[in-house]
Amino acid sequence: MEDPDNVLVFSAASLWEITIKAGLGRADFQVDPHLLRRGLIENGYEELPITSQHALAVGQLPDVHRDPFDRILVAQAMVEGVLLLTHDPLVKAYPGPIEAV
Repeated sequence: MEDPDNVLVFSAASLWEITIKAGLGRADFQVDPHLLRRGLIENGYEELPITSQHALAVGQLPDVHRDPFDRILVAQAMVEGVLLLTHDPLVKAYPGPIEAV
């Protein structure tokens, strides 16, 4: 992340998940998604939209677990050839460009 040659991206899926789960009152999703998006953009991150190619790639993933948000993030990483950073051990169990942080 510190290498200035890297392009940092965030997925629209992450903001979608935060918006839904914060709306449900989940204690672990108390961040304001509008402020998060603005902060990411102001800090040089590029937004990665969800495409039909990403959606179709979900069907090629092994059945590690059923979280649709995690699955689309993994599919995006695979399709786009970007490294997905995660703290979730279930996400790390997927094949592809994924690194635990």
